[in-house]
Amino acid sequence: MVSTKIDVNYNRVARTETLDEMARLLFPGSRNHRKIFLAVFVELKWAEGQFLPALEPIADKHGLSHRSLETVRAKMRRMGIIDHVSRFSKRHGCREGWVFSNRFPNALNQMADLTKRLREPKDPSQEQKDRNCLFYV
Repeated sequence: MVSTKIDVNYNRVARTETLDEMARLLFPGSRNHRKIFLAVFVELKWAEGQFLPALEPIADKHGLSHRSLETVRAKMRRMGIIDHVSRFSKRHGCREGWVFSNRFPNALNQMADLTKRLREPKDPSQEQKDRNCLFYV
């Protein structure tokens, strides 16, 4: 069985340059999910104002399963790549639909900053707290 877990191996991430390579990182276990991810990403990228009122037409346009589209859409939303806006959002002209989200890149930047902050030994009293973490895992 092929793993469906996202591969964040730093060498692989560093070598990733294209959209299809990013799809392979985020959806390693399913070629069909990669295809759906690419369809959603590309359609949203080139939509007017990067706004799509619905994602279902993408499945129809590319001959994709609506059920698989919902699976990929949910994963993209959980990761913070896309977001649903309500019709009450004035920023998007009170239109309901889908847009790109900044949560994914922001979360990756925060994780990188956290890693840098936590590896710096600042206060000698922190050493014992760090060592005690081993007992709580």
